[in-house]
Amino acid sequence: MKLYYAETLSPRKACAVARYLESPVEYVRVDLGAGAQYRPPFLALNPNGKVPVLETAGRTIWEADAIMCHLAREAGSELWPGDERQVEVIRWLSWGAQHFNRHAGSLYFEYLIKGPFGLGSPDAAKVEEAQGQVRKYAAVLDEHLKGRRWLVGETPSIADFAVAIALPYAEEAHIPVEDLAEVRRWHDRLCAFPAWREPFPAAAAAA
Repeated sequence: MKLYYAETLSPRKACAVARYLESPVEYVRVDLGAGAQYRPPFLALNPNGKVPVLETAGRTIWEADAIMCHLAREAGSELWPGDERQVEVIRWLSWGAQHFNRHAGSLYFEYLIKGPFGLGSPDAAKVEEAQGQVRKYAAVLDEHLKGRRWLVGETPSIADFAVAIALPYAEEAHIPVEDLAEVRRWHDRLCAFPAWREPFPAAAAAA
């Protein structure tokens, strides 16, 4: 299997799960700055021109959540549970994508992507709007986590890896979660996993 990635949010969760599961993948870095994702060889893998992409058994899987599901299923891991918890996992995957990380990701873009890619400075109006939305949805997350170690059930799932994806960048991206004790405790549990702390191959090798 080949996992095509770059050091950005969506590939981070796919790489973290692959490392957590010790999946037998070959990591292939895609140079986004050079536009490699828009060249024909990569578009043949993913016509959306996005990372991550998993190439396996003569087919490709794109979208990080699908890749996480596939890797967990191949490993027989409870990260993708085989019972009624699947509905809850899907609920939190959807919630993360449509609500919390939609806005946390905007802050990540404004503060951590725009500068390096020559796209200008953070837009104050967009930052203010995104921070307001993050506070709204982070409060929902904080309330849900009361009395729970993980989002779904008693063990981690791909939902935890997906929903928390912007939190390692909270300080740099000005994501306002510092006052949410349950969110911080939950993220600290994820940070106990080396795969979460250092998901990308180069950083993990240097650690």
